Amino acid sequence: MSEIDTVLLDRDGTVIVDEHYLCDPARVRLLPGAGQALARLADAGMRLFVVSNQSGIGRGYFSQADHLAVQARLLELLNDHGVGLTGDAFCPHAPDAACSCRKPGLGQWEALRASHGLDAAHTAVIGDKASDVAFGKNLGAAVTVLVLTGHGVQEAQRLGLPTLAGEAMDLPPGGDRPNIPGRTSWPGIWPPPWSGSWGNDVGSGWEAWGGESLRRPG
Repeated sequence: MSEIDTVLLDRDGTVIVDEHYLCDPARVRLLPGAGQALARLADAGMRLFVVSNQSGIGRGYFSQADHLAVQARLLELLNDHGVGLTGDAFCPHAPDAACSCRKPGLGQWEALRASHGLDAAHTAVIGDKASDVAFGKNLGAAVTVLVLTGHGVQEAQRLGLPTLAGEAMDLPPGGDRPNIPGRTSWPGIWPPPWSGSWGNDVGSGWEAWGGESLRRPG
């Protein structure tokens, strides 16, 4: 089995508080525990990337310059925890643009793979929406994590996932997966021997994973 060396992170609702169509750097706030968890991942040698859909640009709600200002503020907040991003990508299009870069499409992954030599077999995807899970599945990521921050609770309920007992739950792939009505093709989250987290709250959701939790035994 392969070790994970790359983590693709959704931004809004996963790393920072989801402010609807965020365009003001002064409103950027890390989710509780996010900075510490990302620091553990960085200390474990992970390359961290942010991949996000920013349809507010395509809808005319804010400009690309506004988005970049928000990203710059995010980098400042992460730097306070000793964390740097290796890179980032975003989709600026509205949902009806039929582009290839809006998650779960693979445009952002393909751009980062080309510029940074990424390998899906060594990559984890983490997000708070079903589109993030589908994005991970589409690119062939080694593991996909749905966190219960942001929209995660509602998305898990909408997808008919089992009720979380404790800080994390593995959904094994293939015939060993739990019986989830209407979800026979669900790709599985944290296939064994992975441990991950979709936490009961923001704090446990981030504090439960980091470092060794994103490492397969070799």
